[in-house]
Amino acid sequence: MSARARILAWVLLVVLLALAGSLLATRTVLHNQLDQRLDNEIAHETGKLRAFLASPDARPAGQPATVEAVLGRHLERNLPEKYETFFSISDGVASRRSAIEPPVRLDTDPKFVAELSRATSPAYGTVTTAVGSARYGVVPVTIEGSPGRGALVIVEFVDHAAGEINDVVGVMAAMSGAALVLAGLIGWLVAGRILAPVREVRLAAEQIGETDLSRRIEVRGSDDVAALGRTFNTMLDRLESAFAGQREFIDDAGHELRTPITIVRGHIELMGADPEENAATRHLVLDELGRMQRIVDDLLVLAKSGSPDFLTPGETDLADLTVETLAKSRPLADRVWRLDAVAEVKVRADGQRLAQALLQLVSNAVRHTSPGQEIALGSEVTATTARLWVRDTGEGVPPDSRSRIFERFKRGSNSNGDDGAGLGLAIVAAIAEAHGGRVLLDTVPGEGARFTMEIPVAEGADR
Repeated sequence: MSARARILAWVLLVVLLALAGSLLATRTVLHNQLDQRLDNEIAHETGKLRAFLASPDARPAGQPATVEAVLGRHLERNLPEKYETFFSISDGVASRRSAIEPPVRLDTDPKFVAELSRATSPAYGTVTTAVGSARYGVVPVTIEGSPGRGALVIVEFVDHAAGEINDVVGVMAAMSGAALVLAGLIGWLVAGRILAPVREVRLAAEQIGETDLSRRIEVRGSDDVAALGRTFNTMLDRLESAFAGQREFIDDAGHELRTPITIVRGHIELMGADPEENAATRHLVLDELGRMQRIVDDLLVLAKSGSPDFLTPGETDLADLTVETLAKSRPLADRVWRLDAVAEVKVRADGQRLAQALLQLVSNAVRHTSPGQEIALGSEVTATTARLWVRDTGEGVPPDSRSRIFERFKRGSNSNGDDGAGLGLAIVAAIAEAHGGRVLLDTVPGEGARFTMEIPVAEGADR
């Protein structure tokens, strides 16, 4: 079953149980009220008989004063209501009955009459008749001065009277059935509207392929299901961006590795017997293989940058890091090396990765400066941020390159053949982002550039 059908089935089951319980409770209450009303009616008729026996109308002058005659006069004056009947018993035999024809004659049942005629005090009971259950009350009557014994029998036909209740319950049941059908139709439509984003998510997931991530879900409303649709669209945006970046990365990596491979293959195929030529070819091949190794190593660093074990945080002294990096950088090129500032503070960070990023920035600065130009390193710390930078007085970064030089395999428009594969600044950005920070560029063309890594530090760092 679909989710829509299961939801509707459970809703209808709950509604059905509620309606059935309501009908059962209503029927029970009405039957209890009917039983109470019939009992009250028997008690009322008993009271009316006693009042009649105490009145002068029971024994008028010139009229017989026997039990049979008195009960006959009472039956003449007292008409039964609907679904009830009265009859009298005189000397153990049914004598007279009320004028209205009852649903069934009980005064013609000798066994029933004989049983009631033996009552010596008012009694109540239930008897089964051809029209269902009936409640009865028998009131023994004796007249002073009259030798006979008699009784008045009051019969209330319960099942016959309950017909009205059954009609009411039947109407309620029909209305409940109609309400259940209506609830089912409305529930089906509402469930369909609510679950529409879920179906669209399923359909979109079925249609998504490696080459097509453009499918999106039309989101309406602001409930949880609509939020699911928006979340799914956001996920697709991230996936599409990730796949696009992955394809671009693979294309660029393939292009960067294909060039040295082609060079190596071509020179090996042209190798001859000349020792000097072979030595030159060997030197060129080793140089290209070294470049390939550097590209692979950089790619591995970038691939690991998204993994949890990329960093090994520990206590890092920024002053030692800055000074040691400057000392390692001096032999790289004939430049004027300076130390701008030193932060005398220890922070929790991966010192080796930060040193790797600084050396990448230094290497980048060396490639874009000339002998005699200045390269400086520095570090400082604020309340929440540590900054490490490398600046130079070289050619700077052209405006059209500032937004892309941190991307993989992207080079500035002023790059030359010695700029590598274009992965250095991408590695710097990855290391900064792994620390929860970022890389900032401040440059003026022709006047140099300053690359600053900003990483957050915990409050209370050891200063």
